Amino acid sequence: MGKRAAFRLQPVLELRRTQERAAAQAAAQAANAAADAARQATERETALVGARPPESATAGSFVASMALLRLAAEDASAQRSLATASAEQAELVRQQWTAAAQRTKALERLRDRHAEAIRSADQAAEERAVDDLVTGRAGRPRTDGEVPWTQ
Repeated sequence: MGKRAAFRLQPVLELRRTQERAAAQAAAQAANAAADAARQATERETALVGARPPESATAGSFVASMALLRLAAEDASAQRSLATASAEQAELVRQQWTAAAQRTKALERLRDRHAEAIRSADQAAEERAVDDLVTGRAGRPRTDGEVPWTQ
């Protein structure tokens, strides 16, 4: 199998595998970040569910509690927006991982085809050698005028 059997794109395949692993790690980190952001948004929204201004309060404390509730609602809304943006970013990173995996898979298919072509060529050469041995041509020198019986 020697030198002719070497897959010339092997360094590229190894690079693609490394890129795929890096993309997989980035996708996992982005998914974790999106899940954390969604969890935090849900916690903040849940904390607001039962929140009400005090029933018996002075006008000043009522206004202050309404302002705090409004700020908390804005904070929860901002956290939900962040969670949505994180989920979208995670999807983009996952798509990059998918693309990297597809590039790697394409090179692996090329490598497999190359290996199959080498096996076929080796098998055909072996069959020719066996045929030559069987027909007696291997030990006999050919003369210029001799025409093989297969022609």
